[in-house]
Amino acid sequence: MKISKVLIDVIERDTGSLKVIDERSDIGGKTTQGVLRLLTDDGFEGNAFIGDQAADSSDRIKIIEKIIAPKIIGMEVNNREKLWAQVEDLSGHGLPIYSSWAPVDVALWDLAGKLLNQPIYKLLGGDNLEIPLYATFPPRHADSDGFLTEAEELLSEGFSAYKIHPGALDIKETIISIDKIRELVGDKMTLMLDRNHGYTLEEALRVGKALDANDFYWFEDPVETSNIRAIERLKENLITPINMSDSASFLIKEAANYLSQNLLGMIRGTTRKLGITGLVKQSAMADAFGINCEIGLAGNSLMNVANLHVIASVSNNTYYEYWRPEHIHQWGVENEIKINSNGKLSIPQNPGLGMDLDEEWIGFHKLESLEI
Repeated sequence: MKISKVLIDVIERDTGSLKVIDERSDIGGKTTQGVLRLLTDDGFEGNAFIGDQAADSSDRIKIIEKIIAPKIIGMEVNNREKLWAQVEDLSGHGLPIYSSWAPVDVALWDLAGKLLNQPIYKLLGGDNLEIPLYATFPPRHADSDGFLTEAEELLSEGFSAYKIHPGALDIKETIISIDKIRELVGDKMTLMLDRNHGYTLEEALRVGKALDANDFYWFEDPVETSNIRAIERLKENLITPINMSDSASFLIKEAANYLSQNLLGMIRGTTRKLGITGLVKQSAMADAFGINCEIGLAGNSLMNVANLHVIASVSNNTYYEYWRPEHIHQWGVENEIKINSNGKLSIPQNPGLGMDLDEEWIGFHKLESLEI
């Protein structure tokens, strides 16, 4: 069975603006994203969404339309490995190809599941029906009281794990937040902290010592991924595992390089960058080194559930990242994943990704349809 047509519904949605207190710009507002449809000659359709959170995806849509789609017309739907092997060749002169290839890969997996009438996690050999999760917000507080309130709210809602994004919070206030939050939650919550590459080595060491004293599960992206000297020092001097990286340029070869140098206690991965094919490979590679590949937010409803299917099939991931507020990255489906009565996420059991597109919503927000 072959791919006969590629369709992209270009949509526009407005999430409203979400203030972010760090070096990055605010999240949200009016944005252009996409609904990818891979059609076969026998009438099957595989889907994925194009877009991270509320970021504009016009460039990714163009890359799929002009570069990737022409390559897969007429391709056997199961030739995912062949396409994976061609990704870097498609990138040409530094083109950011992975973030455009990833939804194509996910749509191919969705097709495979629909053809075989199986959910993707079963195709991957998984049998885990419920996934633990941690809650996290973008950095949005200017003092420790704001983060303490955030932790209090999550605890009252029943969350058992929480990742703090301190953003540009002063180091002293950050350490106060770490101490106060651990005192508040006791052993009722697993805690992590993610600075989004914003610390100097000296700052990261100070914060890391506070994490050690408060039994944090990981210290995520404390410094820039290129700062190998700082990462080595942190690994040598801290108990809390260093977990990297959510940066767009940290792909499977970068992960392999860091693993081979024993730089990290954990690595990060997501279908947003690696598709399902690459994320499974990276998880297996980390497993061979005896460490976890903790899977981070993929940025939209279909890519997020793709993460969930991979998590259900691997043994070295602890949590699903449940990013809030949800409306920034949840859209376009009728059966959004929800927290169940056990405080976990249930794996969809329908074929493929197991999600139904909300065609009425998509139609209302559609600007145009591109056909390749």
